[in-house]
Amino acid sequence: MSDFRSDYLDETELGTILSEDFSFEGEMVTEEPLLVRGKLKGTLKSNSVLYIEESAEVEAEVEASRVVLRGRVKGQISARKKVELLDRAELEGNIATPDLMIQSGCRFSGCCNMPNRKLTGGNGNG
Repeated sequence: MSDFRSDYLDETELGTILSEDFSFEGEMVTEEPLLVRGKLKGTLKSNSVLYIEESAEVEAEVEASRVVLRGRVKGQISARKKVELLDRAELEGNIATPDLMIQSGCRFSGCCNMPNRKLTGGNGNG
């Protein structure tokens, strides 16, 4: 397993946490950072960071500023800043993002489109 560690995740700073027993079908939109541990099907849009944990099962079109994936996603992921596929991530679908990090041990079946990145001086964390 790799030594790489994604940004420290402080759950007290998250706007919403969807627990393991959570199940939702439809469209979900959020402005705040979101942590998904349960099941979600449909469309998921966030203007902030989206964390998808190892216990999560997502079958959705995902749009966010940044996506950090450790769980399972079947569907397209579009991130304005960055997508991170961590060691236990499983993605079946395409990615559109200017910045992509793929950690050893994840599974990715799809294509990635990386448009030109806008240089704003930021660090890609939001």
